[in-house]
Amino acid sequence: MTPRTIVITGASDGIGAAAARTLAKAGEQVVVVGRSAGKTRALAGDIAAEHYLADFADLAQVRDLAEKLKANYPRIDVLANNAGGIMGKRTLTVDGNESTFQVNHLAPFLLTTLLMDTLTASKAKVINTSSAANNFGKVDLFDLTAGHGYSTNRAYGTGKLANILFTSELHRRFHDRGITTAAFHPGVVRTNFAAESSSPFRHAYTTLLNRFMLSPDQGADTMLWLINGTAGTDWISGAYYAKRALAKANPQAYDAELARGLWEKSEELVKAFA
Repeated sequence: MTPRTIVITGASDGIGAAAARTLAKAGEQVVVVGRSAGKTRALAGDIAAEHYLADFADLAQVRDLAEKLKANYPRIDVLANNAGGIMGKRTLTVDGNESTFQVNHLAPFLLTTLLMDTLTASKAKVINTSSAANNFGKVDLFDLTAGHGYSTNRAYGTGKLANILFTSELHRRFHDRGITTAAFHPGVVRTNFAAESSSPFRHAYTTLLNRFMLSPDQGADTMLWLINGTAGTDWISGAYYAKRALAKANPQAYDAELARGLWEKSEELVKAFA
């Protein structure tokens, strides 16, 4: 069987690295993308994979990443949008967007849309890492920079809610062109994703509570299930999953008009600094 080309962002650590190791061991052509040069190169060396560096807080780097991927991989079977994180105080990126929203939603949105010709030609799967924290979020199409009532946890929840809305709208727009897509909650995983945050989440990840969290390998399970399964048989395209099962999300996640509006607003935001 010909190896699939599987691009995983946020692959330098946590569930992204765990999934990359498992898929490479199975003989897939894994392409790892990360922000940390040291960690990303080390992982790529360990699993004999090609790697690319990109900081999603800078959309110019996302555009550069997309150009390199399009040039080097005429076929992409799976795009796993896994990069993300929870930040501290409200800050704006060089692109003028609220940092948490850009890293968790706008950057993967831009990467996916820039790769769309390759993805549709490949009839690819697009797998988006969300979180149960989506229930803390609220998408306001008139305040996507979180200028009013900002809180760290709400900003993160809004980014993860946006992942689910993006997934459903991606399905609506491109399913008839061969795209299948799903969002998922990996569980509470032992990683350093909240290390730079002032959120209470950061304290949980550095205290005894850490002992009760999932390992990265356990957290990668649903991602791998989606990557290796078949949409329409094992899972439903456009849906949100946890523990290999359909999961209940924030009520806003089921608002088709909101999903459509978020897509349109996202297009405006990523083009503003093109």
